[in-house]
Amino acid sequence: SEKQAEKAVHQKKEQSKTKCRKARRRHINLVAEFNHRQRKNIWLETHIWHAKRFHMVKKWGYCLGNSPTEKSYRACYRAMTKHCLLQDLSYYCCLELKGKENELLKQLARICSVDTGLTFQEASCLSGRFEGSLNLYRADRYPEDMLGPATFIWKPRDGSENRQLWIWVHPALKQDILRELKAIFQCSEPEEICITEPVATSIQEEKQVEVVTSLGNKRKKEDKEGEKAVPVKKIIGDGTRDPFQSYSWIARTTGIVISDRSMEILRYRLIGPLSHSILTETLKAASVQTV
Repeated sequence: SEKQAEKAVHQKKEQSKTKCRKARRRHINLVAEFNHRQRKNIWLETHIWHAKRFHMVKKWGYCLGNSPTEKSYRACYRAMTKHCLLQDLSYYCCLELKGKENELLKQLARICSVDTGLTFQEASCLSGRFEGSLNLYRADRYPEDMLGPATFIWKPRDGSENRQLWIWVHPALKQDILRELKAIFQCSEPEEICITEPVATSIQEEKQVEVVTSLGNKRKKEDKEGEKAVPVKKIIGDGTRDPFQSYSWIARTTGIVISDRSMEILRYRLIGPLSHSILTETLKAASVQTV
């Protein structure tokens, strides 16, 4: 009996060593773990890459890479001056406006001024060819009550009078600017309520992890594909918006829709002499098919 017990213990040790150390230490469900760790500060999609190489800081509801862990900054400087440096600016908030062009321009003129430079009506920007930048103010209050700087991009015309405008603002200014936009366009009614499915799914996943752990199947996933299944990362709201809040509003009189697209549209900045050549090599134009 003693020999049998020793044999059983020996077999158990051999079974535990069948997987490599990385596999043994891997979390049962990475999605559940990552979502749990993002309850207070949202991660950008490049978070794990940055977390391995940067000192991370928690600002404006996000977890951002602040400074590299390397003692030398020469690599970044060399990339900016001779090659290409990419920055993840996805923590900037995107506010989307949809509606008739004349209605949009009429109200947007109230929160900016030609005295400061470009406006939303600038021809080169209105065509959708270039991005514009300006300072925003409270409606009809220029030069007082400045809200802050913003950049904007018009979607190119498609032959219709309806246009689409994206306004990019810093997360610290997002709530004030969104409030002012809803006021000038009289968007008080929510078009749709933010679906809280990601949060529910995250909680369900955590419960599932607990059940699996209690059964002792620590390394097995209750999935047909087993370990080959790659879980989809879910973003719970964003750093400036509670997942239970509305994210889209509509004006009943004009039909203009304001949507909060934060963390739905990613944004990257390329700096350096090779930026354009890298973009042309990476991105290929899609063939436009007319129906």
